[in-house]
This record gives sequence, structure tokens and C-alpha cells, in this order.
Amino acid sequence: MLPFPIDPVPALHGVRVLEAARVLAGPFCGQLLADLGADVIKLERPGAGDDTRGWGPPYVPGYSDLSAYFLSCNRGKRSLTLDIGGSDGSEIFHRLLAKCDVLVENFRTDSAEKLGLTPDALLARHPRLIACSISGFGRTGPLKDAPGYDFAVQALSGLMSITGPTEGPPFKVGVAVADVLTGLYASNAVLAALHARARTGHGYAIDLALADCALAAQVNVAQAFLTGGTVPQRQGNAHLQIVPYQLFATADGWLVLNVGNDGQWKAFCAAAGAAELGADPRFATNRQRVERRAEVVPEVERLMKRLTTAEWEKRLTDANVPHAVVRTYADVFRDPQTFARSMKLTVRDPAGNLVDLVGNPVSMHGAPRPDPTMPPRLGAQTAAVLNELLGLDADAVKALRDRGVV
Repeated sequence: MLPFPIDPVPALHGVRVLEAARVLAGPFCGQLLADLGADVIKLERPGAGDDTRGWGPPYVPGYSDLSAYFLSCNRGKRSLTLDIGGSDGSEIFHRLLAKCDVLVENFRTDSAEKLGLTPDALLARHPRLIACSISGFGRTGPLKDAPGYDFAVQALSGLMSITGPTEGPPFKVGVAVADVLTGLYASNAVLAALHARARTGHGYAIDLALADCALAAQVNVAQAFLTGGTVPQRQGNAHLQIVPYQLFATADGWLVLNVGNDGQWKAFCAAAGAAELGADPRFATNRQRVERRAEVVPEVERLMKRLTTAEWEKRLTDANVPHAVVRTYADVFRDPQTFARSMKLTVRDPAGNLVDLVGNPVSMHGAPRPDPTMPPRLGAQTAAVLNELLGLDADAVKALRDRGVV
């Protein structure tokens, strides 16, 4: 039991976000805020919507605008279609902003300037607004006008240079990690700005670049270059600074071995029936094992191939040596741990059919989570949002729709 009452509402209840962003980084930020209780209104182009609605297959059966990609980052939002390029749409956009706490946008720099939606212009008109701008390379520097795509950012940020097998071409990460990381940094910055606004009373402009976030996320490997001056080589499935900490072949499969300290090294050697290796003074410390990687790794490879994966799991578990079997999504989503952590959510589509979604990893005791809701159909809440926030009745919304504004 907690030593205080559980809040009746989610943590971000009362915070309203206008998400004028598409594809992944901005929408992922918006979904994180929605998962914490914010009212997130997704602004989309009339007739087209977010590009990812059509990035399939797979799609939810019967819905051409609900791709798996779109589902992954648009849970818990309301969709409003609005053309902000014209005067009518621009006026409605600003009226909506006046009712919102946060704007998340990924306008191109030239588009923002043309529309009068630069951070300075937004804050001049909406002085309490948290304006979070997401772009490939940020609002400053020689690349500020360049388009930013995750794959290109992985290449330009150095991430691909350290990813992949030791021989052969560099590899990208298997998911659009620069976008995801930027969405995480963005939600973190938005929460900090909201906290600061409660103290100062004024708004803030946040400038986030995919390239900056991808570089910052390379943490110890990038820092190793700055500290030592040596360009790190690709390690494949090994670790640059810990040995043995990599993927190994067993007698019948693959297993990740995570020997993170010297005690675990001795415990591994004992579990492998090679106590003499653990007692060898040449390999006693991690620094020695890193420096003698070419000697240590072949010894471990030889040992690992002697036993099956199942036998290694038993021995390493008994010895408290961290390890993991490489699993597929089929394995992951039937694991009791996944269910225990609510990492698979089930919602209903507009026809009432069940749809599974990937869950949010944040577990906050003391405040409820909002009930998960299906990512919205294109423009499904346009009339409701315009009536609720701006007082526009059905006839006014129909007139806007007839003119192509919404």
C-alpha cells in the first residue's frame, strides 16, 4: 500500500497538446504524453492525413488508414483535419493554440517562416505556449534546412559506423531509432518546460534535432572517442569496453552472455567447468580481458559450444550470471513477463473488433493510467474538437468542410 491516496486522474490530466507532426518522432512524443493523461489533438491534412496511415501492409482488417506503423505511435489521440495554409485554417489553428499548453511540430524551417509559425512568432502570439520543434538537424547550423530521415541520420551521426559485423558494410539499427530517441527527448523536454512554466508563467521554445539525439544516445562509445582519440571499430555482437559481453554460439543455438564484472567472470568459469580459466591472473580484471580480447573470446567460444542452450540457461541461472536467449516477437509476446508488465494492450477498433498494441513502459504508482484507446481514424474528432474548444456548431463545421478548410 502506498503511504498516500491514489490520484483520481492521470498525471498529465488537464494538459492539452496540439500535435502538428507526422511520421514518427513527433507522433511518438505525442503518444507518450497521451499515455500519461494529456489530451492530445493530432492535426492532419484534410483528405490525406499522416503519411504513416498508408505505410503498410499490415493494416487493421477493413481499414486502409490504420496501418501497423500508424498504430505504433498514435494511441490515445483525437484526430482533427485542418489546412493551415489558408487564412481560415490559420485563424482556426491559432484559436486552437490559445486553448493548448503544448505544440509539437515538425515543420520545415522554410514552411514555418512562410506560415509565420517560427518559435519566436508562436511565442510572441501565445506567450504561455510550450512550442516543441522537431527536425532533422535543428533550427541552427548549416544543415538547418536539410530534410532529416532516420536512415540518413543514423549514417551521418556515426551510429552506423559502430553497428554491424566487424567485417563488411555498416548496418543501421533494426528500428527507426533516431526518431524514437528524439520522441523520448522531446517528451522529456516538454515535461521540463511545463514544470518551469508553472514557476515562471511564460512559455518556452524547444529545438530538437534527430541528428543531435542520435549522437547523444551513443553515450560511452562516442565518449570513448573524445577521451581516447581513437575511432572505435565495429564490434558486431560484442561490447567495446566489457569482455566477455556478446553473443555466443551454443551446441544448438545462440545465447547472449553478459559478464559485467570480475565476480561474474569467475562465476561463469566455474559454471562452465573451467575454474582454472577464472583463476588465471592474466584475465582477472575486465581491463585485462578487454586488452586480451583475442585470447579470452576464443576460450569462451570453445566452452559455449560444448553445451546446449537449455543447459547453459540452467547453469548460468544457478550461478547468477546474466545471460539471454535471442527471441522473436512471437516469443516475446507470449512471455508471462510481457503480460505482467502490460506491454501488450488490447483496444477495440471502430467496429468493436479487438486490436493488440505495444504498451507503454512507464509504470507510475499513485496515479492511474488512462484507458488505452484506438489510434483515431482520419479526422474522426474534427467536429467534436472544434465544438468543444471553439464553440463551432455543426453548420459552421460543415461550411468549413465544404470549403476544404477541415
